[in-house]
Amino acid sequence: MTVQERLKVQREPRRQINGRSAHLILSDGTTELECSVLDVAPGGARIVTEAELDVGDHFTFVLVASHNRRQRCEVVWRRDKTFGVKFLM
Repeated sequence: MTVQERLKVQREPRRQINGRSAHLILSDGTTELECSVLDVAPGGARIVTEAELDVGDHFTFVLVASHNRRQRCEVVWRRDKTFGVKFLM
């Protein structure tokens, strides 16, 4: 397959959030970090944190602090303090 014949990856639609505040709860269950959400889709999100702490490969994501909904996540890519995560079922 040549470069011109490569299949285009179909990505799910993403909703721009532009820095909305959210929280990460690390796998120890007690450490909570504030983060900013850059965009979100049904299957995952792109987030950024100012913390120097390593968030690990899995954590719990809380988009709206006033709701009880918590979403387990897995980090699929990292660039400095920006992370791409997929939501786990």
